[in-house]
Amino acid sequence: MQEKLVIISAPSGAGKSTIVNKVLPEISNLEFSISATSRDPRGEEKHGEHYYFFTPEEFRAAISKDSFIEFEEVYPDQFYGSLKSEVERLWTNDQAVIFDIDVVGGLNLKEMYGNKAIAIFIQPPSVEVLEQRLRGRGTDSEEKIQTRLGKSKEELARANEFDHIVINDDLTVATESVHQLITDFLNN
Repeated sequence: MQEKLVIISAPSGAGKSTIVNKVLPEISNLEFSISATSRDPRGEEKHGEHYYFFTPEEFRAAISKDSFIEFEEVYPDQFYGSLKSEVERLWTNDQAVIFDIDVVGGLNLKEMYGNKAIAIFIQPPSVEVLEQRLRGRGTDSEEKIQTRLGKSKEELARANEFDHIVINDDLTVATESVHQLITDFLNN
């Protein structure tokens, strides 16, 4: 059984989801762990495909049932978490699990799983570029953008706690670097 975890973390807007979506189809024994969240779906996101969407009350009920490996209230009433059942399902199918997860959650997973996990931090070239990317999405209010930017400064300060830092100033190069790191990890 391939009991390994790949943790990809970054501030919102740094490109972690884009990179995960590019490397995932290229690595056959790697499957995406669908996270749970209490935020509303964005754009074309679907329940059970991109996230498991819970209400804040449903999320709190799942916490009380000890359903999560890790979770965090990232913003008031906006929870994100990794379901134990998701990891068990993927490991049973002999797949390594990749997480697209916030910085605190990623570090919590790394601490829990130690050498069974590789933690990769995707770093934007600058805070200014990060702000441009967040605004370019066109999905968040000004208040949410400011909240995300404030949080990103805290997250950037924790980059050195990860196994690897990949600077995403060129998406192709960053994706190739992440692909190589994952492949090396899974083959050892």
